[in-house]
Amino acid sequence: MLRAALFLAGLLCLLPMPGRAEGEVVNYESFGAKGDGVTDDLPAIVKAHAHANEKGLPVRSKPGAIYHLGTRALTAVICTDTDWGTSRFIIDDSKGVENSGKAIFEVRSKLPWIPLKIDKLRRGQESVPVKLERECLVYVENKDRRLFIRRGLNQNSGSPQKEVFLLDRDGRIEGAIEWDYERITTLNAMPLDDSTLHLRGGIFTHIANRADPAKEYGYWARNIVIRRSRTVVDGVTQKVTGEGATGLPYGGFLSANRCARVMFRNCVIDGRKVYIKPSGAAGKPVPMGTYGYSAGLVVDFRMIGCRMGNDIHDRSRWGIVATNFMKNILLEDCTLSRMDVHQGVSGNYVIRRSTIGHAGINAIGRGNLIVEDSTIHARNLVAFRGDYGSTWDGTVTIRRCRWLPPGAGDPVPVMFGMGNDGKHDFGYPCSMPSEILIDRLTVDDSKLKGGKGCLIFDRPLAGGGKDSPFPYRPTRRVEIRGLQTSSGLPPRLSNDEALNRMVEWVK
Repeated sequence: MLRAALFLAGLLCLLPMPGRAEGEVVNYESFGAKGDGVTDDLPAIVKAHAHANEKGLPVRSKPGAIYHLGTRALTAVICTDTDWGTSRFIIDDSKGVENSGKAIFEVRSKLPWIPLKIDKLRRGQESVPVKLERECLVYVENKDRRLFIRRGLNQNSGSPQKEVFLLDRDGRIEGAIEWDYERITTLNAMPLDDSTLHLRGGIFTHIANRADPAKEYGYWARNIVIRRSRTVVDGVTQKVTGEGATGLPYGGFLSANRCARVMFRNCVIDGRKVYIKPSGAAGKPVPMGTYGYSAGLVVDFRMIGCRMGNDIHDRSRWGIVATNFMKNILLEDCTLSRMDVHQGVSGNYVIRRSTIGHAGINAIGRGNLIVEDSTIHARNLVAFRGDYGSTWDGTVTIRRCRWLPPGAGDPVPVMFGMGNDGKHDFGYPCSMPSEILIDRLTVDDSKLKGGKGCLIFDRPLAGGGKDSPFPYRPTRRVEIRGLQTSSGLPPRLSNDEALNRMVEWVK
């Protein structure tokens, strides 16, 4: 009898108990998750990660489980390695949620932001006189100066001058300072963790919201947000379903913000349907952008082997990637409908061995834009966003690429889409790239008609000139090596004779 009781007690000790790690790995079922695809498992998932964070333990979901994430305004905070493997997750927004702006998962550091005292910063400054216990990501802002003052249907009054950069222990700067800060209104630093956090796997089915943009507006979250430096997100898949006649946009299912050295690798995210907002900032209807991948205020952002889950040529789907206030971007071995930098990138913006669909490569900022060994299916080889002044303060290199502009639209393809009439203050001086090198580019212009070769530019000065209130600085030099066209027609510089006289063209 005693022996039987002891045996039963031993068995009970082996069973997973709430609040207890199993084999030094935390699972969701120990905290009440059912994984049946019906029960709201998000409260249990929140508790599991809170326990894992407290004990410093990794989390692993159950293979074959289907976790329904409900509609409650809860966020599971992830501070330790998490492996979702082949587990499935359901996000159902079709009937509304408690808080559409709330993330479902948020990867954070346990280290707190710390105050930092710096009175002024200068563009290009290489160091500051501080000593730190560890490397930090620094956020700086001057709320009294406005930049990126947008023009067009989505016009606005701009964003406060801000950026992020890295400081090592001796005060050396990585991610060069981009603006002069005569006044600093916000300055803080986030210490970087010594280790890299890995978030792996997971197959998400996201049932879209059906909100009416004529009655309400705002970007939905219901996503995975990365706020921790040194994080790798590997193999996350999201499938979008349930899109109806109406819907509101999403801000990025995988989203990185205010962090450094972040990588998205081998992820597959669906593009979403384009909806129309009845009245934008200019009082006219505008399409609403929904993104699969997004990043803002990140130093060293990489996307490796990532894809859009549906057709990259489907124009009913919005461009899949959007970024803001970035420093150093690498896109490698990806297949995406668009790669976009809205409010600027600086340093190196590199696209390598990738295929870009109908919405193309978009650029604003300064530094080195390099596109190598890639295929672009857009109207322009690279488009410099006119709503932000079409500015690129730096060089552009196109090397060993293929460009396949669509057959519809303009009869003559234009490699670099840009235009600035010099009549709008964007908050900064605007310029075309200072130098452009095109090395071994193949242009498939067989579907286009017109009898004229492709253009490097069209009319980028748009009727403006040096006497405009906000002059647009032209390119100094264009060099072309080994360009081939399907039509056999040679390229032309531009349709602007004044610009043709300004640019040194080396063929």
